Amino acid sequence: MAALLAPLSVIAVWSSDIVGDTDRYVSTVAPLASDPDIQASVTTRVTNAVMDHVDVPLLLEQVTPEDRPRLEAAMGRLEEPLMSGLRGLVESVTARFVSSDGFATLWSELNRGAHQAVNKALTGSGGGAVQLEGDNVTVDLAPVVERVKALLVDNGLSVADKIPELHTDLTVATSEEIGKVQTGFRLLQLMGGWLPLVTVLMAAAGVLLAFRRRRALITAALAVVVTVGLLGVGLSVFRVFYLDALPASVNSAAAGSIYDTLVRFLRGTVRAVVTLGVLTAVAAWLTGESRWALSVRAGWRSALGAARAATGLSPGPVGVLVHRLRTWLNWGVVALAVLTIVLWDRPTAMVTLCLALTVLALLAVLEFLDPAAQHTGHRHTKPVDDASGRGPA
Repeated sequence: MAALLAPLSVIAVWSSDIVGDTDRYVSTVAPLASDPDIQASVTTRVTNAVMDHVDVPLLLEQVTPEDRPRLEAAMGRLEEPLMSGLRGLVESVTARFVSSDGFATLWSELNRGAHQAVNKALTGSGGGAVQLEGDNVTVDLAPVVERVKALLVDNGLSVADKIPELHTDLTVATSEEIGKVQTGFRLLQLMGGWLPLVTVLMAAAGVLLAFRRRRALITAALAVVVTVGLLGVGLSVFRVFYLDALPASVNSAAAGSIYDTLVRFLRGTVRAVVTLGVLTAVAAWLTGESRWALSVRAGWRSALGAARAATGLSPGPVGVLVHRLRTWLNWGVVALAVLTIVLWDRPTAMVTLCLALTVLALLAVLEFLDPAAQHTGHRHTKPVDDASGRGPA
């Protein structure tokens, strides 16, 4: 049960963070403002919206009266080049704004104000600039259009000031099953706070109730690695099918960037849990009584013993204290590592690995300082299987 709940716990924590924390949501989507595919998609959307409302006759009125008859007579031949040049101007101004710091700031402000609407899109409650329309989750780019209109006026195209307020949408997600997704997402969001705790407690209960606890711990850790690893694979596989199913009107490159950004921390959590599971299984195996585990531990003690002999260091009273409290100190190091990984905000696979190496280094220091270790480093106990085949007696 713990192995089956583990991937759901990962998704629950992610969904709770992405919807429940405005600052975290904004920090998640902020990098999209500098993504080339997003910039290209926004530029196209805004340019099309502006060009659909450019009043050419009004533009001609700005021409001097003596030149207007000749220009109107030539419009039959020049209309297409005129519109092409006008579109180039609008597109150029829009692209410059979209690639500026001003757009990045506006993008963050828009998403901060729209956070409640994202909640609506994913859970069915809220409202704002992000809207749920049919099967699509869209972002209203009206503020971007307004800024572009102002820039066009500044560039001499005063007719842009006559363009009415425009609302054009950027699709960020689409699904034929959006109603069902809302229900499942809302449920996972509500479970985000306690489902991981239930998963850990169930894993602990399974290990404590097992006849061979070390073997149960290894099995539980590897089972979690498999199920959470499958979630990671599923995210990549789903991405392919999701993008292939998008309608032609949606920019698939931009949709891919949005998908990758929204699940970035979910993928990071998957890697961290897989790394932690592998490290737990390896640690449990190394503390066992198998022939290979005993050999590894013997080599570890021999290496530390050689280092101790080479330095000629005498631990003195510190060594006596370490020897007396050795068991408590070992468990204290492990407990501190567990507390660190629990309190760390979004631990990554690298953080988990570095923490494991830190624990290994601290345990090596304790082994080095223990004066009794130099007398036990040569011991090697061969495992003895009992008649039942359960393993070491």
